[in-house]
Amino acid sequence: MLFTSDFASPTQWVAGRSWAYPDGGPVNPGDDKLDHLVTDPSYSRTGTFRARRRPEGTWSTGLLTTEGSDEDFMVCAGDVLDARVRLPQEMGAWPAIWTWRDGGQEIDVFEYHPDNPDLLELSNHVRAAHHYHHDPAVHPGGLVDLKVEFGAGSVTWWINGVSVFSDQRGVGRHWRAHLIVNLSVSAGRYHPPPQPDVSEMSFEVPMLRVSRGQ
Repeated sequence: MLFTSDFASPTQWVAGRSWAYPDGGPVNPGDDKLDHLVTDPSYSRTGTFRARRRPEGTWSTGLLTTEGSDEDFMVCAGDVLDARVRLPQEMGAWPAIWTWRDGGQEIDVFEYHPDNPDLLELSNHVRAAHHYHHDPAVHPGGLVDLKVEFGAGSVTWWINGVSVFSDQRGVGRHWRAHLIVNLSVSAGRYHPPPQPDVSEMSFEVPMLRVSRGQ
């Protein structure tokens, strides 16, 4: 095992800042997000990623990244990531586990929007591959086991132990990137924003680990 996540660890993870956001954050409206990243440990360090409405209309949101941490962990070509997540229920929630380095290198382990309740979005932005996975086991509030092999020639996703997509594109032999786990909030351009009477939302990541592939 290369990496077993302890979200409370300040040496593994940095909270409330990511260079995937303009100037490192805290906001990213150009990506249709209402996020206002915060360092408050109650928003991410417990493994439950939270978002709470702010008076001016943005949302305080939890984000953790290995970028800039003392350990500076990066996944590499051939590595395998396993995670278990409990999906959010509130409209406007936008949870994700993904990778990032130097303005790109993005592989989306998953993205989810409750307005598409049975759909997980699986994407390779390094070499332009994408899959919408519909699954009756996927639903708001549900537990989902995710597995991704970041293959040099093909990235492969498993959902609840079943292989659902191999992109036949891969990441290349020398690819590497940091990990990001976060809960964003949709601003309404592509997915509905939160309902006016909703003031907070969350999703859980009980387990995340990375191992070397065979």
